[in-house]
Amino acid sequence: MRPYEGMMSERFQPELLPMSIGSLPHVDPREARDLILRHFPEVPSWPQLPKRSFLENMYVQFSEGFPGVVLERDRIYVDRTQDLSADLERLYLAYLENDLDVHAVSPAYAAGLALLSEAECNPCKAVKGQVTGPISWGLTVADQDRRPVLYDDVLADAVAKHLRLKAVWQEGELRRLHPTTIMVVDEPYMASFGSAYVALTRDQAVSLMEEVLSGLQGLKGVHCCGNTDWSAVLSTSADILSFDTYDYAESLSLYAAEVQDFLRRGGIIAWGIVPREGQKLAHETAETLVDRLRQAMNLLVRKGVSLDDLLAASLVTPCCGLGSLSLEDAERALALTAEVSQEMRRRYVLS
Repeated sequence: MRPYEGMMSERFQPELLPMSIGSLPHVDPREARDLILRHFPEVPSWPQLPKRSFLENMYVQFSEGFPGVVLERDRIYVDRTQDLSADLERLYLAYLENDLDVHAVSPAYAAGLALLSEAECNPCKAVKGQVTGPISWGLTVADQDRRPVLYDDVLADAVAKHLRLKAVWQEGELRRLHPTTIMVVDEPYMASFGSAYVALTRDQAVSLMEEVLSGLQGLKGVHCCGNTDWSAVLSTSADILSFDTYDYAESLSLYAAEVQDFLRRGGIIAWGIVPREGQKLAHETAETLVDRLRQAMNLLVRKGVSLDDLLAASLVTPCCGLGSLSLEDAERALALTAEVSQEMRRRYVLS
């Protein structure tokens, strides 16, 4: 395999390394962190732990400080009956001045992030974090009348700016651990983009994602664990496309020309080849998943995308976060991810 020649090559060589997506089912943050460090020492990430606390739900986790946000038992919403003008003014002032301190993510909301910051990053090649994307956050978090805040133009803009500040703050924290950072914007609701259930134009979707991405200095990516208009994601400034390869490889192959352009500008594909359903995990091995990953790549190769380009610009991941699994299944998924990476690297990188 020839060396990766993308724009990020001086800082980071993907080379089919394994990487985690986000959540784990553990309640002990140290145990979860150590598991990630064991399986993914080259590209560790901090684990989101939704079973530890409601505060670690992916929509609650980055809500701290948002104007009018209310946490009520197991519900999060924005109370628009309040006068939000003062809080919105503070948010926009922080945005204009890039004041990150007021948008820190507290340890109570992300225990894994706080613990990862204490770890030794050796033999790290990069360190990875994640933030919930503005589309998914804005469609999930509603107001007091259960209307998604994304459908309020003022609040939609505020969501994107708020999450940008959260992401940039986090990137700075991760940079203390290693100079090469990867920040992934999680957008599961992009799977509903273009449907009758989501009244969002392509320009709006790209603009919202771009607001968050454009604030980041290191490597940045977008993760979607369903089918979507991949051309919209690939048209952003994202360096990494992270997707559910196990179930949706064919959908990405419909955008072969866009993928080729993405690779030419230095893009990286994170292949989510390890499933997160317990029954599927029970029937898969590293060998079967390697075969499945090669078949997924070949869908693009048959449409003119260079296999060498794909191999050089690839990461190996689970298809999505593992927080809903049992501990046993989650640990098996992480182990399989590392094993698939090792076998792919043996065949294509280290041989």
